[in-house]
Amino acid sequence: MQTLVLYSTWGCHLCEQAEQLLHDAGQPFQLVDIVDDEQAFACYRLAIPVLKKGDNELYWPFDAAQLATWLKDVQ
Repeated sequence: MQTLVLYSTWGCHLCEQAEQLLHDAGQPFQLVDIVDDEQAFACYRLAIPVLKKGDNELYWPFDAAQLATWLKDVQ
């Protein structure tokens, strides 16, 4: 089973909103601070927050309905 990852960084209010949507959905996820990961920083520094599961990515902006649809599609 692939882990859902939220690429984020400290102090990012959009990232906090994405994290809250995941919590509200009861969705477990791994939080990766792009500052601590060179590859993630290179890929996502201008795009966070980004959700990733396997090869599937969901870029901000997204709402609860879009998140639910995306999660269903990547299960």
